[in-house]
Amino acid sequence: MKLSRIVLVLLIALLVITPDLMAQCAMCRGTVESTVSNGRSVIASELNFGILYLLVIPYLIVATIGYLWYRNSKQEHGRRLEIAGRVKRAMSQM
Repeated sequence: MKLSRIVLVLLIALLVITPDLMAQCAMCRGTVESTVSNGRSVIASELNFGILYLLVIPYLIVATIGYLWYRNSKQEHGRRLEIAGRVKRAMSQM
């Protein structure tokens, strides 16, 4: 419950600061400015989308691996508790 709340807050924070993420390198900025001055603003929006795509994908990969690791760890912990309970019952019956 607590982890899902933290993830939700982080997602909301990322959505709020998204307009600030439209930064570009000097070469990209020069290309975009020259194309926008020529009247082709589609290239600028596509370039910004590409930059955001390249930014998000590594984080999604790491988050997926972290989630799978967490889920596996939680299942393994449950199995260990079940085995420990069986051992305690077996020892109490002796």
